[in-house]
Amino acid sequence: MKIEDIRAKTDAELEFDLNGLKKDLFDARFRAGTGTDGNTSRIREMKRNIARINTILHERALGVRDAASK
Repeated sequence: MKIEDIRAKTDAELEFDLNGLKKDLFDARFRAGTGTDGNTSRIREMKRNIARINTILHERALGVRDAASK
């Protein structure tokens, strides 16, 4: 997920995506723990996407990006 795509979404859409990513991350960690999933790099990417969404939501709550973006 690219940062431009994240910034284009509304807060409600971001919350929905965030909840979905957290559920997917839980499932991927479970599969990695049991050894049924060979793609462990996906966990890292999901964690980064969660962090990106949280950052954008926090910036919007503080009003940091609203003043800078035109």
